[in-house]
Amino acid sequence: MPLFTWRLLCALLTLLVSWLALSPAPPDLASTGWDKANHAFAFAALSFVSRQGWPRTPRWRHVAAWLAYGLLIELLQTQLPPRQGEAADWLADAIGIGLGLGLSALLTKLSGRARAG
Repeated sequence: MPLFTWRLLCALLTLLVSWLALSPAPPDLASTGWDKANHAFAFAALSFVSRQGWPRTPRWRHVAAWLAYGLLIELLQTQLPPRQGEAADWLADAIGIGLGLGLSALLTKLSGRARAG
């Protein structure tokens, strides 16, 4: 996929996650049934598509950007009843970021092998 497509997908996904995280009652269809899994999956997807869209950006910058975004969400949720900001949610975000970047690295490695072979 072209970089532009990954970048557009990243922007749209960021808007969707923001809406889900900040709306008073997100739809049940967007839930795994466990809040921490929701966080991990969302941030895995965000970090994966951002890495695909900006592959030359150092990995630590992706981590820092998504951790900051996750922290912002948690801080905003403390001001939005009935939402609550939780440190455990931020930890789930961090786990998701690691999973998304790990998947991106694995696919990059596998695609390199496919080209070489």
